[in-house]
Amino acid sequence: MSQRHTLQVFEQYQKARLTFVQAVADLATRPQNIETLQNAGVMALLRPLLLDVVPSVQQTAALALGRLANYSDHLAESVVRGDILPQLVYSLAEQNRFYKKAAAFVLRAVAKHSPQLAQSVIDCGALDALVVCLEEFDPSVKEAATWALGYIARHNGELSQHVVDAGGVPLLVLCLQEPEIALKRVAASALSDIAKHSPELAQTVVDAGAIAHLAQMILNPDAQLKNCATLIREIVKHTPELAQMIVNAGGIAAIVDYVGSTKGNVRLPGIMMLGYTAAHTESLAMAVIVSKGINQLSIALNEESEDHILAATAWALGQIGRHTPEHAKAVAVANVLPKLLQLYMKTNMSEDLQTKAKKALKNILQKCVYLPVLEPLLHEASPNILKHVVAQFSKVLPHDPKARRLFVTSGGLKKIQEIKAEEGSPLAEYINTINSCFPEEVVKYYSPGYADELLDRVEHHGSKT
Repeated sequence: MSQRHTLQVFEQYQKARLTFVQAVADLATRPQNIETLQNAGVMALLRPLLLDVVPSVQQTAALALGRLANYSDHLAESVVRGDILPQLVYSLAEQNRFYKKAAAFVLRAVAKHSPQLAQSVIDCGALDALVVCLEEFDPSVKEAATWALGYIARHNGELSQHVVDAGGVPLLVLCLQEPEIALKRVAASALSDIAKHSPELAQTVVDAGAIAHLAQMILNPDAQLKNCATLIREIVKHTPELAQMIVNAGGIAAIVDYVGSTKGNVRLPGIMMLGYTAAHTESLAMAVIVSKGINQLSIALNEESEDHILAATAWALGQIGRHTPEHAKAVAVANVLPKLLQLYMKTNMSEDLQTKAKKALKNILQKCVYLPVLEPLLHEASPNILKHVVAQFSKVLPHDPKARRLFVTSGGLKKIQEIKAEEGSPLAEYINTINSCFPEEVVKYYSPGYADELLDRVEHHGSKT
């Protein structure tokens, strides 16, 4: 047998291996094939091919494994049980950039399913290898490693702490500064997954210098960086101090612009960031007001149609307005109270939206003493909201003669007399307090049925004569 013929056998074998892994990788993209592949023992067949002498066979075998592991936690567990992870981690340090991307993809696909599987990825030494990949020259390798770190960190604070301890955060912040938009997005997402669990982890992200870059990135018109808004949200939600750091870096103005230039779910993290910031303190809520945050939230309340976005917007407005009469007035003059009332009273809205709209109305109304914006609600509000509106009039009218005159001429006093309140209820007490601010004959004049009573008296007066 000639030498050429002998080599041909090896070439055919190599070609067959490559054809096999390519076919499996392709089949693994379609869910209907997964069970058949698994029953055929695909995991055991792919494992030795990770050590193949031909790089393209190695890479495609890793890609196929990643797609299978991505499909379900059961298949991800098969990867762990098959002792495949240590080989992948070893290859992360030794192989070329194409293999590194594929290996990082498998680690990410395993880690995403549960904290236990993420811990398995850590136990095989993956964190150090992934962090080293963040220093690679090739952006796609950095991106693949960043995805994997984010998927490990997202489950809980303990796993996030492992990523921090491995030195991942400063390198992820450096990835934020890279020119590639895809890498920026994934780095922001991974940092969010770390920061969301606790104030301490959020502080670690801040200490690594993330804030300085975030405000600028939010305003990048090419990026549509929802993940940056999410990261800022995950930082500000923990403590007033962290929120203040974002404010000092110009973060609120950037987020307000972001809310104004986005729609739908992309807008949502910006809306929530404004709500979390305002919730902490009066001064942080005032920072949102000064940055024109209420205007953009009001626009979102009128533009958006999905219940969960409207619920978040209502909640954010309630957090701004709940602090002082000044805060409440700023929200109320943006004409959001009628819209909040409408969302609460509509029967085809989700329960969560109705609850959030009611809570926001209550928060704002309990502080609002600016009567011109409250008066329309006297005519429209349902009984359980009406009591909060009437309560505010009962606080202001005893001390404000001008407001009392306006209350009569605008029809407010007449409306108050028409309200049917249960004797001894808080609403009845508020009405009595309001009525005591006016002469008895004026109150009587605006009471229902008084005109008929006058006509009766006229008739009787004539007959006596």
